[in-house]
Amino acid sequence: MLLKTALRRELGSLAGVVFSALFTILVTTTLVRMLGRAATGRVDPASVLPLLAFSTVNYLSVLLVLTLYCAILIAFTRAWRDSEMVIWQANGLSIASWIRPVMGFAMPFAVLVGILSLVIAPWANVQSSEYQARFEQRQDISRVAAGQFRESAGGNRVFFVESLDDEQTEVRNVFVVQQKGPELTVVVSASGRVLTMPDQQRFLVLEQGRRYDGATSAGDFRMMSFDRYGLRLEPQESSSAARSTKALGTLELVADPTPRNLGELLWRVAQPVSAVLLALLAIPLASVNPRMGRSINLVIALLIYVVYNNLMTLTQAWVAQERIPFSIGVWIAHAGVALVAAWMYYTRTRLPRRSLWRLLPTRSRRPA
Repeated sequence: MLLKTALRRELGSLAGVVFSALFTILVTTTLVRMLGRAATGRVDPASVLPLLAFSTVNYLSVLLVLTLYCAILIAFTRAWRDSEMVIWQANGLSIASWIRPVMGFAMPFAVLVGILSLVIAPWANVQSSEYQARFEQRQDISRVAAGQFRESAGGNRVFFVESLDDEQTEVRNVFVVQQKGPELTVVVSASGRVLTMPDQQRFLVLEQGRRYDGATSAGDFRMMSFDRYGLRLEPQESSSAARSTKALGTLELVADPTPRNLGELLWRVAQPVSAVLLALLAIPLASVNPRMGRSINLVIALLIYVVYNNLMTLTQAWVAQERIPFSIGVWIAHAGVALVAAWMYYTRTRLPRRSLWRLLPTRSRRPA
């Protein structure tokens, strides 16, 4: 009872510290990436915080698996360095005796990881895709930011507006470049406004400006001055492409077992399984050999985690590409890690062998 209480207390405190550090790193890097995308016009600045939240939720399952692995590894490494494990072993507790209390701590993590991976993460991907789709459907002038060059939704126009009013209907000092094949059109205007016609079509009406037309290869341009000039603002057509597999619910993946869907399903199922296997593997990995240094086991543990994670990604890609069937890909990477864990438990619990030669009496081994 004392063993379980002390272990759970230490694992809980370590998990909180590790999760806080990893979560801070995740949020910071994701925020920097989102702000960069917003600055280049690929993300609506008003949607940065919601997209940050959805992206963070999407990575929480991986974060929790890594938190569990690091917490168990650090706790048992400290116990070996402080000779606590030697004391427990002297009282009849082998490494295998720690499996049950560690699993009692790890199973809630595995259940939470499963819920995040199978249910919550797909919902977060759906919400993120909807935010991005709404931004992509906005009209050209709605994507313009004052003082910045912005590409239109169709990719054939580039806008520059020096200033916009609060309602984004009045513009000042407009520069528009439009290309259709080899023909290039440049429009410069001092002011303009957005008009909505009775049929709900929208136009950007520019005033007091000039238009330049010509072929980019010939270098011969025609100039025309105008008092009023209208540009039709066409919304981007709704995408008819299929939803991303990451945005599909788990039941939808099971109902439509295409190779890509099976690859995504394999990844979602692998997350809670990896949490359990890594928790089991961390116990024998934490044993420290003083002759090999104090950090060698941490380096080996990191390498094992990287290889394991890459194997899961590789099997997901192979299933999606139909290189291996789902029935093999769903267990092959986990079976390899389970065999490594079983081998490590075996080598750390068996007694060292002594050869028959060393067991013979000393006098019988003397030469005649």
